[in-house]
Amino acid sequence: MNETLKVQGMSCAHCVNAVESSVGELQGVSAVKVDLGKGEVTVAYDNSKSSLNEIKEVIEDQGYEVV
Repeated sequence: MNETLKVQGMSCAHCVNAVESSVGELQGVSAVKVDLGKGEVTVAYDNSKSSLNEIKEVIEDQGYEVV
């Protein structure tokens, strides 16, 4: 399953690394791509192993807002 989330508050390479590494650690996540210019995070995941809510929570735990 692929989802693209709008995320506010990301502004630099550290933000990209924080989001990509934390979301990438979730079970079932096969790919994470942050687009700073668009303020988007695209995630490919197996929804039988991780839920969209879990992904959003991990992003928010890093200090960013999923809108």
